[in-house]
Amino acid sequence: MLENVKVLYGEEAVQERIAQLAKQIDEDYAEKTLTVICVLKGAVFFTVDLLKQMKTQVSLEMMQVSSYEGTETTGKITIKKDLEQDISGKDVLIVEDIVDTGYTLQYLKEYLQTKQPNSLKIAVLTDKAERRKVDVKLDYTGFVIPNEFIVGYGMDYDEIGRNLPYIGYIKS
Repeated sequence: MLENVKVLYGEEAVQERIAQLAKQIDEDYAEKTLTVICVLKGAVFFTVDLLKQMKTQVSLEMMQVSSYEGTETTGKITIKKDLEQDISGKDVLIVEDIVDTGYTLQYLKEYLQTKQPNSLKIAVLTDKAERRKVDVKLDYTGFVIPNEFIVGYGMDYDEIGRNLPYIGYIKS
């Protein structure tokens, strides 16, 4: 499977874009502490590199949600790991690797809104905009990508390919 991966954005382009996003987030949250929620497992690589570039004080949380099996969404969203700290009254940033139909991110945003944060924004590394089924506002977007199955830089095909240092797609 991984022998059919074609590079969409190389490692240098990914790091450059992450640095730009970090600067933008720093400007938006100057003088504040930000609670960053990394959506496991895919967003780990993006979150780590983003936070290393940021100057803003951050508190890091992890959540795990799932809606995929193989290359297809199941349509059923489940929370596999919930927050460990209270986010009420806090400025919160969800960090996600990819947004596709938008269902998972919409569900996650609505769920986190019930926890009454002061603010809630979303940063995504990749946005497959042409597949969107629900309108979910993205505040920070790394790359708008084509309707291909994406792997690398945290994104996987049945758990394989996350460690590729670039964003690629599986060529059929």
